[in-house]
Amino acid sequence: MPAIVFSQTNFDKAENLFAQEKFSEAKPIFEAILKESPNNIKTIEYLGDIGIHLKDWDSAINYYQTLKNLKPKEANYYYRYGGILGLKSKEEGKWVAIQLIGDMRKSFEKVLLLNPNHLEARWALIEYYLQVPGLFGGSEKKAQRYANELMSLSPVDGYLSRGYIDEYFKRFSKAELNYKKAHAIGNSKTTFQKLYNLYLTKIKDKTKANKLKTEFNK
Repeated sequence: MPAIVFSQTNFDKAENLFAQEKFSEAKPIFEAILKESPNNIKTIEYLGDIGIHLKDWDSAINYYQTLKNLKPKEANYYYRYGGILGLKSKEEGKWVAIQLIGDMRKSFEKVLLLNPNHLEARWALIEYYLQVPGLFGGSEKKAQRYANELMSLSPVDGYLSRGYIDEYFKRFSKAELNYKKAHAIGNSKTTFQKLYNLYLTKIKDKTKANKLKTEFNK
């Protein structure tokens, strides 16, 4: 009983440090707890997230790999694992990315097998197929496929993703139409920001940007 109380007290302390973004201080406490309870899911999650915050990608990858093994039917662990691979690829350059892109794609696809309604995994796959060179499987057509799936699940996400693809390929007029449709449905900070940024930075029409801002603020 004293050991359990001690462990819980330490967990609460580490959790509070994490909430205060004192990740380097929380890490050794969580590591000590994990030694006592090697399959403690919540502790492993925290350590994986700390790895992300500290940009210790390999550590984060290992912790989320462990979570996938412990909970093979938990879609979000595959999603986070794929996301960490993406962060490492972005930070460490194209040669690292080439080694990781296959596992990244498979992780996001696994998410959709486990949870067919997962919106974020579809966004991740859209980004994947836009960013990966055609030689390695990149394809606008495949990105559009996931945008179409988003449309059937969430029209706001559908129009936003179509607008994002158009913006990526500098089809700004089409992007504007899709973002306007998304904003008409969602009328949220996200939909406003997408359309506002398009006006301000890509179309470079301050009049439209200011008009949209005024209307949204009302």
